[in-house]
Amino acid sequence: MPKIKVVDMSGKELREIEISEVLFASDINETAVHQAVVNHLANRRQGTQSTKTRSEVRGGGRKPWRQKGTGSARQGSTRSPQWKGGGVVFAPKPRDYSYKLPKSLKKVALYSALTSKFNDGKMIVVDNISFDAPKTSKMIEFFDKLGARKPLVVTESVDKNVYLSARNIEKAAVTYADLINVYELLKHDNLVISESALKRVEEVFN
Repeated sequence: MPKIKVVDMSGKELREIEISEVLFASDINETAVHQAVVNHLANRRQGTQSTKTRSEVRGGGRKPWRQKGTGSARQGSTRSPQWKGGGVVFAPKPRDYSYKLPKSLKKVALYSALTSKFNDGKMIVVDNISFDAPKTSKMIEFFDKLGARKPLVVTESVDKNVYLSARNIEKAAVTYADLINVYELLKHDNLVISESALKRVEEVFN
């Protein structure tokens, strides 16, 4: 089984632990990872775009000029797409972009993302991530000691102080063990995870 070092919040090495071979030593499937990211972004789309077709634009009921004899092209309405203020051809309408991926493919993608983080040395396990009070400067100091860039912090459950401490830090994010996803893992350089959160991830996704 693969092993990883556990450090404290100052970056001091404490011990070494074994981690799940299924989650952190799988074959990396780039196709599955790509599909998972595209699916995540599609599911986030609001799909509220809407413009009017010629039948929905107000006015244009009167023929602008007679059919023949003017020397100009025939026109039936001032709300046709070629007119200023006219409707839009094939106008986009509200729609749902979301779709589901097979559970097996989602698992393969997650295993691939976690394995990639572990193989690249971008995964940092901390024995306990906690703050007495929300303090952005303390969180920045914590990241500096770990050498974490663009970090994704994973805690076992909701920790208000950790969340508020990281909220204003650019390119940093906080999530919880049950909510990790491929997109967030790839978006951030370092995965900073507490030991209890790691056990929870193994329990939920193994």
